[in-house]
Amino acid sequence: MSKAVKHLVIVGGGTAGWMAAASMQRFTSLGAFEITLIESPDIPTVGVGEATIPNIVNFNRNLGIDEIDFIRQTQATFKLGIQFEDWANQGSHFFHPFSDYGIAIDGIGFHHYVNRLNHAGHKLRLADYSVVCALAERNKFAQPLNPPPNPLADYAYAYHLDAGLYAEYLKKLSVSRGVNHISDNLAHVDIDENNGYIKAIQLASGQQIQGDFFIDCTGFKGLLIEQAMHTGYEDWSQHLLTDTALAVQTKSSGEPLPYTRCMAKKAGWQWRIPLQHRTGNGYVFASDFESHADAETSLLSNIDNTTITDLKTIHFTPGRRKKIWNKNCFALGLASGFLEPLESTSISLIQTAIAKLQTFFPHAGFSQASEDEVNRLHNQELERIRDFLILHYKLNNRDDSEFWKTCRDMTIPDSLAHKIAMFQDTGHIVEYDHESFEPASWLTMFNGFGIQPKQLDIRAEQIKEEKLVPYLAQMREAIRQAADNADTHQGFINKHCGV
Repeated sequence: MSKAVKHLVIVGGGTAGWMAAASMQRFTSLGAFEITLIESPDIPTVGVGEATIPNIVNFNRNLGIDEIDFIRQTQATFKLGIQFEDWANQGSHFFHPFSDYGIAIDGIGFHHYVNRLNHAGHKLRLADYSVVCALAERNKFAQPLNPPPNPLADYAYAYHLDAGLYAEYLKKLSVSRGVNHISDNLAHVDIDENNGYIKAIQLASGQQIQGDFFIDCTGFKGLLIEQAMHTGYEDWSQHLLTDTALAVQTKSSGEPLPYTRCMAKKAGWQWRIPLQHRTGNGYVFASDFESHADAETSLLSNIDNTTITDLKTIHFTPGRRKKIWNKNCFALGLASGFLEPLESTSISLIQTAIAKLQTFFPHAGFSQASEDEVNRLHNQELERIRDFLILHYKLNNRDDSEFWKTCRDMTIPDSLAHKIAMFQDTGHIVEYDHESFEPASWLTMFNGFGIQPKQLDIRAEQIKEEKLVPYLAQMREAIRQAADNADTHQGFINKHCGV
């Protein structure tokens, strides 16, 4: 189709739909087109994605959203990272921070110096060289200064938020800025028999909505991208064994932690996400290794307070749509695929997909090259995240259940096998194109699961030990003092984000 896009139709609301509406409306200044969002009044949203990663801060900022108002309206708290409990072994724990560790010395990664000293008999913890880890351990929070006073203070943060409230927040924003909102159910998708493009959609009320470009935000069913366009789905369950999530909300219990808790269980893991007004709880598990009834008992016996919602069950097939862009249809959110929420990537993937669409948007007509490039970039991004998630399971040393043994013994993608082998041998972290997670995140996982490189980087031996030891001690003390002087997480919210 050489026809320019003048009407963009978004089918489905929820987080994905309203993120698309708000962002594409902001984007129309580059080329005007009309935006209509059709939201079913009868289909509830899944509501996943209550924990985020740091790029949401810039997403909101680019929409012109005031951070304090956003936090108040979505009852959000701050997130410095994720606490992993019982993953390497039962009783073990480690923290995944949104920061680097220490400071590179003479261009050599900081962890190589820690490895060197530990091989010499010192017992250093990487976590002691991260301001974020120090803040999290003390249940404190501080916004990083821009620019930071020194490299140690260069870190990021994200949010825990109520996904339903966030969608409502973006809905009000979008409608106030000119997005058309229709509350109705999808009845039929009209496909052009000549070229396979979507011509229009029929609504239950009988109304017909014609459009030039359609964004599918209809969840797992993918009513446009799959049911109408037959795009196909790539199943990754051979590598990611979990396929069910149970979710329930509880009353808040004490001051909120500035991080997500991920607790390994018999056949998966449990999350605990603290918001201002409640706590989100859930259990992601593999149904081949634990019954639904046992999983439900496991979750409900390990929550801190009274439940305030019914238990919700979400079944999923880990994997991706073979294309997120097919002709004049673009899939977002659950319609594009699903990777379990272990590293809080659901909302981030919506955001990055929108960014790709905006980069290659068909203002003057559709281009096969642009469609192919977006699909290539998105598929590579998902593969990198997939590998990072698999790593969490593959490196475990647990022997208390068949699930964890199977994860440890399973075959993994060659791309991940190479990363593991390289770190085990040399301590170097392989970086591929389109990585969503920085080298420090991979280092966190390797270190958290007790992987020690066989070799040392000889370049890290240029500094004499008697100089290196006090330098690292000074760095550790500076981090400790900064964390001790910070406000508590609750105190920060009360002071800066209170009503």
